[in-house]
Amino acid sequence: MTNPLFDNCFKNHVGKNTPLLHLENKKTLTHSEFLDLAAQMANAFLAVGLNPGDRLAIQIDKSEYALAIYVACIQSGIVFLPLNPAYTPNEVSYFLTNSSARLMVCESENEVALREVACKSGSALETLNSDGTGTLGNMALSMPKVFSTVPRKRGDLAAILYTSGTTGRSKGAMLTQENLLSNAETLKNYWKFSNSDVLLHALPIFHTHGLFVASNVIFMSGGSMIFLPRFDASQLIDLMPQATVLMGVPTFYTRLIENPQLSVKTTKNMRLFISGSAPLLTETHLKFEKITGHRILERYGMTETNMNTSNPYEGERRAGTVGFPLPNIELKITNPITGENLANGEIGQIEVRGSNVFAGYWRMEDKTREDLRKDGFFITGDLGLIDADGYVQIVGRNKDLIISGGYNIYPKEIELILDEQPGVLESAVIGVPNSDFGESVVGCLIPEKGAVLDLDLIQKAICKSLAKFKHPRKLLILKKLPRNTMGKVQKNLLRSQFKEILS
Repeated sequence: MTNPLFDNCFKNHVGKNTPLLHLENKKTLTHSEFLDLAAQMANAFLAVGLNPGDRLAIQIDKSEYALAIYVACIQSGIVFLPLNPAYTPNEVSYFLTNSSARLMVCESENEVALREVACKSGSALETLNSDGTGTLGNMALSMPKVFSTVPRKRGDLAAILYTSGTTGRSKGAMLTQENLLSNAETLKNYWKFSNSDVLLHALPIFHTHGLFVASNVIFMSGGSMIFLPRFDASQLIDLMPQATVLMGVPTFYTRLIENPQLSVKTTKNMRLFISGSAPLLTETHLKFEKITGHRILERYGMTETNMNTSNPYEGERRAGTVGFPLPNIELKITNPITGENLANGEIGQIEVRGSNVFAGYWRMEDKTREDLRKDGFFITGDLGLIDADGYVQIVGRNKDLIISGGYNIYPKEIELILDEQPGVLESAVIGVPNSDFGESVVGCLIPEKGAVLDLDLIQKAICKSLAKFKHPRKLLILKKLPRNTMGKVQKNLLRSQFKEILS
């Protein structure tokens, strides 16, 4: 028996002395050196008593050592569970207890705060810092650089990623070897990755985007990454002549556009700019193309499925859409109540099926049955449509749907008009309680730098474009929108903040 994910992503690179990671301190790790480090980590796992199938949780800063732990888990058959470094000890307690993690790895500075949490949940605790120091790091240094890969089946669990938990408790999405491998293979081929590619990696690696999409595609293609601890627009632009691809979230691109260094010249060596994790405004698409000559490729994915759709590598990359279903992935639009298929152009819930779709939610059988149909289709919770040319458009989240006086109102439709108004940088539309209609529309506006918004003029533009029941009852001017780590607007926080604004 083999280990499909390790064999396809890493086995061919053992002994390969070409660069894999270009680090901020000008240090470079070859594929071979990185796999040596991963083998040492895997041997350290054995030394602390971990067995295949055990869960290992990490809450550490982005570094080559953090990435090596992921690969070591794959090689040793341990289930990888990455946690956002921003989580508090109270939040970590839930993840450790829910997953029954055998080992928790944290930064040395957080050891005291997390020791009691780990103890109460039954987890051992080791430390690892971004410079490789810490109890686990020191242990790994003394370990052999060779590890006998543990056999795994394609259906074996490889990772658990907890959803952001915007409603209720976070759910642990169970991702198998097949889920991660099939998606990496598809993306490598669809986006034309090769061993000559150099990826600008400024994403976090506790999330699907930076970990499974960006890293696995490079591992599989044999290319390399300029591995940055965080996003910095000027730094990215300085590094673009040495790179070929950037994967980012919309915030990356809005910040890059604001930087006067961005130009056709500075992006000359780049072949591809990819955006995801949150919707990219059409205005951002157009501005970026005007400045650089490059058209951003937008795609659509989620924790439970990795990537589902992509605008074409060759062909029209249509702003405001997320392209077409990826090869071997089925996507349909259905009625949220009846589950019946809807015709092109009609808005409904997005359902997907393919080898990329997760195995279910950890220890949440009822929720798994609710979201995963018996025929394999996953109900994503996203609302969208397929246009006449087959492009998929995301309208919003099902939970963000506003129902006012019995009418369904899709926030995206209103946001598109608000975003077009003079002086508006971006907007978010939410539903707030209304005693007469159940919910009413409220628009939150972020002005462009130095702009003074004319709310009466904006309201008139809405009145001209949309039916009366869709008109915002109130427009608010905010300094910024609340976002999670991946740049998604957290409308649940806006709803909570303004729930009594119409009272």
